[in-house]
Amino acid sequence: MGRKRRDERIDGFRLGIYVFKDAEIVDFAAPYGVFSVARRYDPELDVFLVAEAMRPVQAQAGFTVMPNYSFNDAPAMDAFLIPGGFGTRQEMHNRRLHEFVRSLPEETLLTSVCTGSWVYGKMGLLDGLTATNRKEPDNAERSANGKVPIDRLAEIAPACRISRARVVDAGRIVTAGGIASGMEMGFHLLRRAGYDEHFVSEVARTMEYAEAYELYREDVELAAQGSPA
Repeated sequence: MGRKRRDERIDGFRLGIYVFKDAEIVDFAAPYGVFSVARRYDPELDVFLVAEAMRPVQAQAGFTVMPNYSFNDAPAMDAFLIPGGFGTRQEMHNRRLHEFVRSLPEETLLTSVCTGSWVYGKMGLLDGLTATNRKEPDNAERSANGKVPIDRLAEIAPACRISRARVVDAGRIVTAGGIASGMEMGFHLLRRAGYDEHFVSEVARTMEYAEAYELYREDVELAAQGSPA
């Protein structure tokens, strides 16, 4: 099946968000929240959590969530999102996750927030594409033995062109940089689902996020599209 045009509405757009041990809470909660509010305007939108298995998942700081689906359920979705967090260091080497990502239909968008793009980079999916990652280091990352996440992405995926944009849309793969950039990822996915600017702005207004939305709305790089490996 060919991909729909970017301006064509995808009815009943479904966003699946991956949760794993030590995932960053805001990374997955922010896009989930955007879709939750957007459902007030279009109840056909759907968002849910996906995990490797149907059991509670402890994200960072002990925050525990119950996924809606496991990999074995193979839920239908229009976009799959990998958040960041300390746990991405393990997820880069999670072969079951890699197999699940590769099993998704070609028309399913592959998206990430913050260090979630490390996973796609490790899989070789960012080769020849443009992507972003978090640009502000924490205390450990700014130490002599640490590395800023966006610089580590360049190390993990040397064939990827690194961008400092808030959101980078490279076609099938869409990445967002920064822990709170999940908000902008959520808004951009509404655009990719075919919703117009009035709809997205109304969601931001309802969330009392209008000023920040205006600030970040243009910080989106529409990169040249390529075909992920």
